[in-house]
Amino acid sequence: MKRTPKSPKQKKKIQRNFNIVLVVFSVLFAFIIIDKSIQLFIQDQEKAFSPVEHVLAGDVQKYTPLLQRELKLVNLEEYTVVLSAIMQQESKGKGGDPMQASESAGLPPNTINDPEQSIKQGVKHFQRTVTYGQQKKVDFQTIIQAYNMGIGYIDYVAANGGKHTEEIAKNFSMMQVQKKPNTYNCGGDKQNFRYPYCYGDYTYTTKVTKNIETITVSNPNYAGKLTIEGSL
Repeated sequence: MKRTPKSPKQKKKIQRNFNIVLVVFSVLFAFIIIDKSIQLFIQDQEKAFSPVEHVLAGDVQKYTPLLQRELKLVNLEEYTVVLSAIMQQESKGKGGDPMQASESAGLPPNTINDPEQSIKQGVKHFQRTVTYGQQKKVDFQTIIQAYNMGIGYIDYVAANGGKHTEEIAKNFSMMQVQKKPNTYNCGGDKQNFRYPYCYGDYTYTTKVTKNIETITVSNPNYAGKLTIEGSL
């Protein structure tokens, strides 16, 4: 059967309908892309401001119940978040000594190779700093810094106003460096941010406190349980 040629008017109508369909499809496609972008943005925001499980490294989260158990044994259970934040800073829960507690036991670094033993020693070290800090009436930030720099830091802060500052931590670090300059030299790396204050990390309290604040802000259940400023 012979087809009747379409008139110019019919052709224009077909083209117009096609253009309409194309525009509608393009708009729908654009909406889908925009919606997907919005969903991805929301997911990113949720990850950035989500509860503790997204704030803490996975391995730290895994050890948190053990931290809580050990702290409960010494009546310091309310400091579970503090120890979690310290572990986050020390190792992100990695390795056999996630609390980096070997030196507090008088051993060379990373001698402990059992996470449970590391946590027990870390809690023991923290308990000692808390108890001594209370006796010396120093602020809580000093307690945190003493986990990194040792009990001697508490004595130093107590003799210099009772409150931690990074400047005081630098001064204490330099005292220790001068005692053993070949040991505390940042591995000879003058580009290390700590150099020449190579004993401990004078920014340790700042970093751990930031971890604590992030956790407490992200999880209202911890609100009001910790005193970051002031004395213990």
